[in-house]
Amino acid sequence: MSALAASNPGYAHLVGRWGRVAVISVPMVFLLLVFLLPFLVVFKISVSEMDTVFFKDVLSVKDDMLVLALRFGNYISLTQDALYLTAYLSSIKIAAITTAVCLLIAYPFAYFLARSPADRRPALLMLVMLPFWTSFLLRVYAWKMLLADAGVFNNVAIALGLLAEPVKMMNTPFSLVLGMVYTYVPFMILPLYANLVKMDLSLLEAALDLGATPWQAFWRITVPLSASGIIAGSMLVFIPCVGEFVIPELLGGPETLMIGHVLWDEFFGNNDWPMAASVAVVMVGLIIIPLALFNKYQAESTAGGRA
Repeated sequence: MSALAASNPGYAHLVGRWGRVAVISVPMVFLLLVFLLPFLVVFKISVSEMDTVFFKDVLSVKDDMLVLALRFGNYISLTQDALYLTAYLSSIKIAAITTAVCLLIAYPFAYFLARSPADRRPALLMLVMLPFWTSFLLRVYAWKMLLADAGVFNNVAIALGLLAEPVKMMNTPFSLVLGMVYTYVPFMILPLYANLVKMDLSLLEAALDLGATPWQAFWRITVPLSASGIIAGSMLVFIPCVGEFVIPELLGGPETLMIGHVLWDEFFGNNDWPMAASVAVVMVGLIIIPLALFNKYQAESTAGGRA
């Protein structure tokens, strides 16, 4: 085949063109099957009318005419019912707090990890990924035993004389944010580390030679150059936190109102699948917005770097 390509430039061009198409088509087909197609199914359910346990077709033939019947009443209800608006705002607030706390914890650790000797980095990275070796549910249940009124923390504090009586930690915003931060902080550390470890340290040396203090060099050079890692880590934490269900259910208590719990109630409690699908579609829209902003920032950064 190599001899044929060498003797026929047109054949080589054709093979190269179809090779690029094949490489690009694989991820596109994957996204179509695992994201776009299921999303279209969910959107169809959200604009369909439910008849007992069945959904009416949005496309029908009536009087030799093709009729498209889309029901947007559920989306209107979302804007009128305070429950859904409160759930969206609460989910975004808790996700934003979790992202901020994860960044405050992860940045110093990622910085230390990137500046540590190269032979120690694999061991430190293993410590970051070590929680993934244990079941997610087991780790969350472990926090229930630690934070309970008769749990480990309260018992140790009372035994040491630091507390006279147990402190309420479970089923509070504190336990919810703590569980979320514990679960998602590795997703913040890894992108930051990947960004910081590639930084050119000669830029810091040049800044120090020009009279900048270490603190000024950090804020004016290190932080701006790690902006893409900060944004990538924030997206990896913020996006799953918005729709989180397990952690709020186990650690947040019944008074915690997040959109994941509302989705569960609509699907399996009220059995109102069109309404639940509408809630899910709007939640996907809320997630796509920060993703679009991140992609725009990445494109601008890439264009600026090439310029």
